[in-house]
Amino acid sequence: MSDTKTYPVTRSDAEWRALLSPEQYYIMRQHGTERPGSCALNYEKRAGTFECAGCGQPLFKSGRKFESGTGWPSFNDPEPGAVETTEDRSFGMVRTEVHCSRCGSHLGHVFPDGPPPTGLRYCINGVAMNFKPAT
Repeated sequence: MSDTKTYPVTRSDAEWRALLSPEQYYIMRQHGTERPGSCALNYEKRAGTFECAGCGQPLFKSGRKFESGTGWPSFNDPEPGAVETTEDRSFGMVRTEVHCSRCGSHLGHVFPDGPPPTGLRYCINGVAMNFKPAT
């Protein structure tokens, strides 16, 4: 979440707090991280779409999800234009943060250790997403 960029979906802090659970607010608006293995979406296997819990934007198709063994839902490719990245230098590390391109909510991080064809692992907090089964 960048404080200098204006996103298509914007809300006041009070509106975010009313929309999101306390855990979602901590993760999505304060750049937190859920405990590994704590979210049911890590185990979701049905066909469908993972959407941003903050604005409903489609982020990842289920066919792009894979088991990384990390305890967080992992994907190798987002929907076109759905996410943006920024450099994250917190906790004495340099990582690439992933956030929703529509509302700026923090989703997780992307790492260069994923499977082909992209070689990327989008490690996403499950509570930052909602799952919409295919119809």
